[in-house]
Amino acid sequence: MNRHLGKYVPQFAGSRILVIGDIIVDHFIWGTVSRISPEAPVPVVNVTREEMLLGGGANVLHNIYSLGGQAVLCGIIGNDDMGGRLGQLLTSLGTSTQGLVLGRRPTTVKTRVIAQGQQVVRFDREQTGVPSEQTSNTIIDFINKNLADFDVVIISDYYKGVISQELMKSLLQRVEEIEQDSKRRIPVVVDPKPEQAARFIGATIITPNHLEAEKMSGLQISTEQDLIQAAEILQKKFCCKAVLITRSEAGMSLLEADKDMVTIPTMAREVFDVTGAGDTVIATLALGLAAGASFAEAATLANVAAGIVVGKIGTATVSDTELLAELNGEHL
Repeated sequence: MNRHLGKYVPQFAGSRILVIGDIIVDHFIWGTVSRISPEAPVPVVNVTREEMLLGGGANVLHNIYSLGGQAVLCGIIGNDDMGGRLGQLLTSLGTSTQGLVLGRRPTTVKTRVIAQGQQVVRFDREQTGVPSEQTSNTIIDFINKNLADFDVVIISDYYKGVISQELMKSLLQRVEEIEQDSKRRIPVVVDPKPEQAARFIGATIITPNHLEAEKMSGLQISTEQDLIQAAEILQKKFCCKAVLITRSEAGMSLLEADKDMVTIPTMAREVFDVTGAGDTVIATLALGLAAGASFAEAATLANVAAGIVVGKIGTATVSDTELLAELNGEHL
Protein backbone atom coordinates (compact mmCIF):
# COMPACT_ATOMS: atom_id res chain seq x y z
CA MET A 1 0.00 0.00 0.00
CA ASN A 2 1.10 3.55 -0.73
CA ARG A 3 -1.04 5.27 1.91
CA HIS A 4 2.03 6.63 3.69
CA LEU A 5 2.95 8.67 0.60
CA GLY A 6 -0.20 10.76 1.04
CA LYS A 7 1.73 12.96 3.49
CA TYR A 8 3.56 14.57 0.58
CA VAL A 9 0.49 15.60 -1.42
CA PRO A 10 -0.58 18.54 0.83
CA GLN A 11 3.01 19.83 0.60
CA PHE A 12 2.67 20.23 -3.17
CA ALA A 13 0.91 23.53 -2.45
CA GLY A 14 4.14 25.09 -1.24
CA SER A 15 6.18 23.95 -4.24
CA ARG A 16 7.31 26.19 -7.10
CA ILE A 17 8.44 24.50 -10.30
CA LEU A 18 10.08 26.07 -13.36
CA VAL A 19 9.06 24.25 -16.55
CA ILE A 20 11.35 24.88 -19.51
CA GLY A 21 10.58 23.35 -22.87
CA ASP A 22 8.56 23.04 -26.02
CA ILE A 23 5.08 24.57 -25.80
CA ILE A 24 2.20 23.02 -27.74
CA VAL A 25 -1.50 23.72 -28.18
CA ASP A 26 -3.46 20.45 -28.27
CA HIS A 27 -6.50 21.00 -30.50
CA PHE A 28 -9.14 18.28 -30.18
CA ILE A 29 -11.99 17.87 -32.66
CA TRP A 30 -14.68 15.53 -31.31
CA GLY A 31 -17.34 13.93 -33.47
CA THR A 32 -19.19 10.84 -34.61
CA VAL A 33 -18.83 8.57 -37.62
CA SER A 34 -21.81 6.97 -39.34
CA ARG A 35 -20.58 6.51 -42.90
CA ILE A 36 -17.58 6.21 -45.21
CA SER A 37 -16.84 9.00 -47.68
CA PRO A 38 -17.84 8.29 -51.29
CA GLU A 39 -14.75 10.22 -52.37
CA ALA A 40 -12.18 7.98 -50.63
CA PRO A 41 -12.16 5.04 -48.18
CA VAL A 42 -12.08 7.30 -45.14
CA PRO A 43 -14.63 7.94 -42.37
CA VAL A 44 -16.76 11.07 -42.47
CA VAL A 45 -16.62 12.75 -39.06
CA ASN A 46 -19.60 14.83 -38.00
CA VAL A 47 -18.01 17.40 -35.67
CA THR A 48 -19.83 17.93 -32.38
CA ARG A 49 -17.33 20.03 -30.40
CA GLU A 50 -13.78 21.36 -30.31
CA GLU A 51 -11.31 21.98 -27.48
CA MET A 52 -8.04 23.86 -27.13
CA LEU A 53 -5.86 22.40 -24.38
CA LEU A 54 -2.37 22.99 -23.02
CA GLY A 55 0.13 20.54 -24.51
CA GLY A 56 3.85 19.74 -24.31
CA GLY A 57 5.56 21.71 -21.57
CA ALA A 58 2.30 23.61 -21.01
CA ASN A 59 0.58 20.33 -20.12
CA VAL A 60 3.32 19.60 -17.61
CA LEU A 61 2.52 22.95 -15.99
CA HIS A 62 -1.22 22.18 -16.11
CA ASN A 63 -0.58 18.91 -14.25
CA ILE A 64 1.41 20.75 -11.59
CA TYR A 65 -1.47 23.17 -10.98
CA SER A 66 -4.04 20.36 -11.00
CA LEU A 67 -2.00 18.62 -8.29
CA GLY A 68 -1.99 21.77 -6.16
CA GLY A 69 1.48 23.09 -6.95
CA GLN A 70 2.62 26.31 -8.59
CA ALA A 71 4.74 26.68 -11.70
CA VAL A 72 5.97 29.05 -14.38
CA LEU A 73 6.41 28.05 -18.01
CA CYS A 74 9.40 29.18 -20.08
CA GLY A 75 9.48 28.61 -23.83
CA ILE A 76 8.57 29.96 -27.26
CA ILE A 77 5.18 30.87 -28.67
CA GLY A 78 4.29 32.55 -31.94
CA ASN A 79 2.93 36.06 -32.37
CA ASP A 80 -0.36 34.57 -33.59
CA ASP A 81 -3.91 33.70 -32.54
CA MET A 82 -2.88 30.32 -31.09
CA GLY A 83 -0.18 31.99 -29.03
CA GLY A 84 -2.80 34.37 -27.68
CA ARG A 85 -5.13 31.48 -26.87
CA LEU A 86 -2.35 29.69 -25.05
CA GLY A 87 -1.59 32.79 -23.00
CA GLN A 88 -5.25 33.00 -22.01
CA LEU A 89 -5.28 29.35 -20.94
CA LEU A 90 -2.22 29.91 -18.77
CA THR A 91 -3.67 33.07 -17.23
CA SER A 92 -6.85 31.15 -16.35
CA LEU A 93 -4.69 28.82 -14.24
CA GLY A 94 -3.33 31.79 -12.31
CA THR A 95 0.25 31.43 -13.52
CA SER A 96 2.59 34.14 -14.77
CA THR A 97 3.24 34.35 -18.52
CA GLN A 98 6.53 36.24 -18.14
CA GLY A 99 8.52 33.20 -19.26
CA LEU A 100 6.78 33.08 -22.65
CA VAL A 101 9.03 34.39 -25.41
CA LEU A 102 7.58 35.55 -28.72
CA GLY A 103 9.58 33.87 -31.46
CA ARG A 104 9.54 34.16 -35.22
CA ARG A 105 8.01 30.71 -35.60
CA PRO A 106 4.28 30.00 -35.27
CA THR A 107 2.86 28.44 -32.13
CA THR A 108 3.01 24.64 -32.41
CA VAL A 109 -0.47 23.09 -32.77
CA LYS A 110 -1.34 19.38 -32.80
CA THR A 111 -4.87 18.67 -33.99
CA ARG A 112 -6.46 15.32 -33.18
CA VAL A 113 -9.77 14.18 -34.63
CA ILE A 114 -11.57 11.77 -32.29
CA ALA A 115 -14.76 9.83 -33.05
CA GLN A 116 -16.40 7.07 -31.02
CA GLY A 117 -13.58 7.38 -28.49
CA GLN A 118 -10.93 6.59 -31.10
CA GLN A 119 -8.35 8.91 -32.67
CA VAL A 120 -9.06 9.03 -36.40
CA VAL A 121 -6.17 11.23 -37.51
CA ARG A 122 -3.67 13.78 -36.19
CA PHE A 123 -2.09 16.64 -38.08
CA ASP A 124 0.62 18.99 -36.85
CA ARG A 125 1.34 22.63 -37.60
CA GLU A 126 4.83 23.51 -36.44
CA GLN A 127 8.23 24.89 -37.28
CA THR A 128 11.14 23.27 -35.51
CA GLY A 129 14.85 23.88 -35.28
CA VAL A 130 17.22 26.06 -33.30
CA PRO A 131 15.63 29.42 -32.41
CA SER A 132 17.28 32.70 -33.33
CA GLU A 133 20.15 33.91 -31.16
CA GLN A 134 17.98 36.74 -29.82
CA THR A 135 15.18 34.36 -28.81
CA SER A 136 17.62 31.92 -27.18
CA ASN A 137 19.30 34.71 -25.23
CA THR A 138 15.94 36.02 -24.00
CA ILE A 139 15.08 32.56 -22.63
CA ILE A 140 18.48 32.16 -20.96
CA ASP A 141 18.24 35.66 -19.42
CA PHE A 142 14.83 34.80 -17.93
CA ILE A 143 16.21 31.60 -16.43
CA ASN A 144 19.28 33.29 -14.95
CA LYS A 145 17.23 36.07 -13.35
CA ASN A 146 14.45 33.91 -11.92
CA LEU A 147 15.85 30.44 -11.21
CA ALA A 148 16.52 31.11 -7.53
CA ASP A 149 12.77 31.50 -6.95
CA PHE A 150 12.08 27.81 -7.75
CA ASP A 151 12.47 24.48 -5.95
CA VAL A 152 12.78 22.17 -8.98
CA VAL A 153 13.37 22.60 -12.72
CA ILE A 154 11.62 20.43 -15.30
CA ILE A 155 12.99 20.11 -18.83
CA SER A 156 10.12 19.11 -21.13
CA ASP A 157 11.89 18.22 -24.36
CA TYR A 158 9.83 17.44 -27.46
CA TYR A 159 12.86 18.13 -29.70
CA LYS A 160 11.35 21.22 -31.32
CA GLY A 161 14.52 23.23 -30.76
CA VAL A 162 14.06 25.12 -27.48
CA ILE A 163 16.25 22.82 -25.36
CA SER A 164 19.70 23.45 -26.83
CA GLN A 165 23.16 22.50 -25.61
CA GLU A 166 23.80 26.17 -24.84
CA LEU A 167 20.61 26.49 -22.78
CA MET A 168 21.34 23.34 -20.75
CA LYS A 169 24.93 24.41 -20.09
CA SER A 170 23.81 27.83 -18.89
CA LEU A 171 21.01 26.35 -16.76
CA LEU A 172 23.23 23.80 -15.01
CA GLN A 173 25.88 26.45 -14.31
CA ARG A 174 23.24 28.70 -12.75
CA VAL A 175 21.85 25.80 -10.68
CA GLU A 176 25.35 25.11 -9.34
CA GLU A 177 25.87 28.78 -8.42
CA ILE A 178 22.56 28.96 -6.53
CA GLU A 179 23.18 25.68 -4.72
CA GLN A 180 26.61 26.87 -3.57
CA ASP A 181 25.28 30.23 -2.39
CA SER A 182 22.07 29.03 -0.72
CA LYS A 183 23.16 25.55 0.40
CA ARG A 184 19.95 24.09 -1.05
CA ARG A 185 19.53 21.74 -3.97
CA ILE A 186 17.49 22.48 -7.09
CA PRO A 187 16.86 19.14 -8.84
CA VAL A 188 16.82 19.25 -12.65
CA VAL A 189 14.32 16.68 -13.89
CA VAL A 190 14.52 15.87 -17.61
CA ASP A 191 11.98 14.20 -19.89
CA PRO A 192 14.42 13.64 -22.77
CA LYS A 193 14.28 12.94 -26.46
CA PRO A 194 17.15 10.70 -27.65
CA GLU A 195 18.33 13.11 -30.35
CA GLN A 196 21.46 15.00 -29.23
CA ALA A 197 21.10 13.41 -25.81
CA ALA A 198 24.47 14.77 -24.65
CA ARG A 199 22.58 17.99 -23.88
CA PHE A 200 21.36 16.41 -20.64
CA ILE A 201 24.68 15.45 -19.05
CA GLY A 202 24.58 16.69 -15.46
CA ALA A 203 20.81 16.48 -14.94
CA THR A 204 19.62 15.18 -11.57
CA ILE A 205 17.23 12.55 -12.96
CA ILE A 206 16.11 11.60 -16.47
CA THR A 207 12.81 9.88 -17.31
CA PRO A 208 13.06 8.14 -20.71
CA ASN A 209 10.44 5.65 -21.84
CA HIS A 210 11.43 2.11 -22.87
CA LEU A 211 12.17 2.99 -26.51
CA GLU A 212 14.07 6.17 -25.61
CA ALA A 213 16.16 4.21 -23.10
CA GLU A 214 17.06 1.71 -25.83
CA LYS A 215 18.09 4.45 -28.25
CA MET A 216 20.15 6.41 -25.73
CA SER A 217 21.88 3.37 -24.23
CA GLY A 218 22.42 1.63 -27.58
CA LEU A 219 21.09 -1.57 -26.03
CA GLN A 220 17.99 -3.57 -26.96
CA ILE A 221 16.01 -4.19 -23.79
CA SER A 222 14.48 -7.67 -23.86
CA THR A 223 15.19 -8.99 -20.37
CA GLU A 224 15.39 -7.69 -16.82
CA GLN A 225 19.18 -7.84 -17.02
CA ASP A 226 19.09 -5.77 -20.23
CA LEU A 227 16.97 -3.19 -18.41
CA ILE A 228 19.43 -2.96 -15.52
CA GLN A 229 22.39 -2.69 -17.88
CA ALA A 230 20.69 0.02 -19.97
CA ALA A 231 19.87 2.05 -16.86
CA GLU A 232 23.46 1.72 -15.63
CA ILE A 233 24.75 2.91 -19.00
CA LEU A 234 22.43 5.94 -18.89
CA GLN A 235 23.31 6.78 -15.29
CA LYS A 236 27.01 6.83 -16.12
CA LYS A 237 26.54 8.49 -19.53
CA PHE A 238 24.57 11.42 -18.11
CA CYS A 239 26.33 11.62 -14.73
CA CYS A 240 22.88 11.79 -13.13
CA LYS A 241 21.80 10.69 -9.69
CA ALA A 242 18.91 8.57 -10.94
CA VAL A 243 17.29 7.12 -14.06
CA LEU A 244 13.55 6.40 -14.18
CA ILE A 245 12.53 4.30 -17.18
CA THR A 246 8.78 4.32 -17.87
CA ARG A 247 7.60 1.02 -19.33
CA SER A 248 3.88 1.39 -20.06
CA GLU A 249 1.97 -1.68 -18.78
CA ALA A 250 5.18 -2.96 -17.13
CA GLY A 251 5.26 0.04 -14.79
CA MET A 252 8.49 1.94 -14.08
CA SER A 253 12.03 1.01 -13.16
CA LEU A 254 14.22 3.29 -11.04
CA LEU A 255 17.98 3.09 -10.74
CA GLU A 256 19.76 5.35 -8.28
CA ALA A 257 23.53 5.63 -8.12
CA ASP A 258 25.05 2.88 -5.95
CA LYS A 259 21.66 1.19 -5.42
CA ASP A 260 19.86 -1.80 -6.90
CA MET A 261 17.15 -1.20 -9.49
CA VAL A 262 13.60 -0.94 -8.13
CA THR A 263 10.63 -1.83 -10.33
CA ILE A 264 7.28 -0.17 -9.57
CA PRO A 265 4.32 -2.12 -11.03
CA THR A 266 1.74 -0.18 -13.04
CA MET A 267 -1.28 1.14 -11.15
CA ALA A 268 -3.51 1.53 -14.23
CA ARG A 269 -6.80 -0.39 -14.11
CA GLU A 270 -7.94 0.65 -17.60
CA VAL A 271 -6.01 2.33 -20.41
CA PHE A 272 -8.01 4.59 -22.72
CA ASP A 273 -5.41 7.13 -23.86
CA VAL A 274 -1.70 7.56 -23.12
CA THR A 275 -1.64 11.15 -24.49
CA GLY A 276 0.27 13.30 -22.02
CA ALA A 277 1.01 10.46 -19.58
CA GLY A 278 4.71 11.35 -19.62
CA ASP A 279 3.80 14.93 -18.70
CA THR A 280 1.88 13.66 -15.67
CA VAL A 281 4.81 11.48 -14.63
CA ILE A 282 7.41 14.24 -14.70
CA ALA A 283 5.09 16.80 -13.05
CA THR A 284 4.29 14.47 -10.15
CA LEU A 285 7.90 13.34 -9.82
CA ALA A 286 9.07 16.97 -9.56
CA LEU A 287 6.40 17.86 -7.02
CA GLY A 288 7.36 14.83 -4.94
CA LEU A 289 11.01 15.87 -4.92
CA ALA A 290 10.05 19.46 -4.06
CA ALA A 291 8.00 18.12 -1.13
CA GLY A 292 11.00 16.24 0.24
CA ALA A 293 10.25 12.75 -1.05
CA SER A 294 13.07 10.39 -1.99
CA PHE A 295 13.55 9.37 -5.62
CA ALA A 296 11.75 6.08 -4.95
CA GLU A 297 8.86 7.78 -3.17
CA ALA A 298 8.49 10.47 -5.83
CA ALA A 299 8.61 7.82 -8.58
CA THR A 300 5.87 5.84 -6.85
CA LEU A 301 3.70 8.96 -6.61
CA ALA A 302 4.31 9.54 -10.34
CA ASN A 303 3.40 5.95 -11.13
CA VAL A 304 0.10 6.23 -9.26
CA ALA A 305 -0.73 9.51 -11.02
CA ALA A 306 0.08 7.98 -14.42
CA GLY A 307 -2.24 5.07 -13.65
CA ILE A 308 -5.06 7.55 -13.16
CA VAL A 309 -4.42 9.72 -16.22
CA VAL A 310 -4.27 6.89 -18.78
CA GLY A 311 -7.83 6.04 -17.79
CA LYS A 312 -8.96 9.36 -19.27
CA ILE A 313 -9.36 10.38 -22.92
CA GLY A 314 -7.47 13.39 -24.26
CA THR A 315 -4.66 15.50 -22.82
CA ALA A 316 -5.78 14.92 -19.25
CA THR A 317 -4.48 15.87 -15.81
CA VAL A 318 -4.70 14.38 -12.32
CA SER A 319 -5.92 16.33 -9.31
CA ASP A 320 -4.45 16.20 -5.81
CA THR A 321 -7.84 14.87 -4.62
CA GLU A 322 -7.70 11.99 -7.12
CA LEU A 323 -4.11 11.18 -6.20
CA LEU A 324 -4.83 11.15 -2.47
CA ALA A 325 -7.89 8.96 -2.97
CA GLU A 326 -5.89 6.46 -5.03
CA LEU A 327 -3.10 6.38 -2.46
CA ASN A 328 -5.71 5.66 0.21
CA GLY A 329 -7.29 2.88 -1.84
CA GLU A 330 -10.40 4.91 -2.63
CA HIS A 331 -11.34 4.94 -6.33
CA LEU A 332 -13.18 8.12 -7.31
